[in-house]
Amino acid sequence: MGKAEKGTPKWIANRAKAKGLQKLRWYCQMCQKQCRDENGFKCHTSSETHQRQLLLFAENANEYLDSFSKEFEEGYLELLRRQFGTKRVNANNVYQEYIAFKEHLHMNATQWETLTEFVKYLGREGKCTVDETEKGWFVTYIDRDPETLARQEALAKKEKMDKDDQERMLEFIERQVEKAKEQARDTPAVEYTELRRDDGEEPIKLGLSLAAKEAGLQAAQTGEEPAGIVVKVITKDLGSKYFKQKGYIQEVLDKYRALVRLLDSGQKLKLDQQHLETVVPAVGRKVKIVNGAYRGSLAKLDAIKESKFCATLTIAEGPLKGRQLTAVAYEDFSKLYVDS
Repeated sequence: MGKAEKGTPKWIANRAKAKGLQKLRWYCQMCQKQCRDENGFKCHTSSETHQRQLLLFAENANEYLDSFSKEFEEGYLELLRRQFGTKRVNANNVYQEYIAFKEHLHMNATQWETLTEFVKYLGREGKCTVDETEKGWFVTYIDRDPETLARQEALAKKEKMDKDDQERMLEFIERQVEKAKEQARDTPAVEYTELRRDDGEEPIKLGLSLAAKEAGLQAAQTGEEPAGIVVKVITKDLGSKYFKQKGYIQEVLDKYRALVRLLDSGQKLKLDQQHLETVVPAVGRKVKIVNGAYRGSLAKLDAIKESKFCATLTIAEGPLKGRQLTAVAYEDFSKLYVDS
């Protein structure tokens, strides 16, 4: 039977079939040829080209088998890493995604006869974490990239440091509470008596100064804070006029918004926290810690580590004055605002 003429329905149907996936049993990995049906596959296996490829395979079967197995393993793991990351996923779902690519290397050309054997191999080699459930085998990719491992190690180190700082702070607070209890036990009980005034004594006069109270009330009404921090506007939604402008936090409106007064123009803006970033001053200047165990403490900037985006601080006030903090991330502190 001759080939269908170009443009005919049969020719179009053949073209459509050629683009899609065909049956695995009619595919020859050595020749990398896909046949459409059993008759075509039979004709191919009896061809001279196929026989030459079989002779090459027979001369060094292990080399070809190892090469195919390595290519299949690399393709499967690359798809697992790129598409699913380190998430736990059904091994068969990954395999279906892998074979959806028409030019994939078929498993029947590898050393593994079934997907289960291949998954167990990944677990033995430590390339994936595998476990079997009612729904089949599940795999979790183990990322051994040096940059990823370094990033995870730095994050774990920072978390441990924050945890240690919190534990030390809690121990300090507990000691202070115990000390206060001991002082309370040593203090004699106060006896209250009735207030009596003898005849002839002048009435008691009380002088109240409301200056400090009024000043505090005005500060509360205007939202002024004696220890505000300097921040930078990083959103372009307000226009280029305000982008990269610096200001200081004048009032915290709620959990995520604050009232910011710009340093140059004095304008007030209500901004969300995601539209602001902290400001790192020059070495030697005072900063305020805004995150972690020492949140709210004033400190002095001792050194900046630009490559690691962190700095070294020294607590400047309070009971922990003089304590040095290392590897404090940029986002955990900001320049202290000083009213000039």
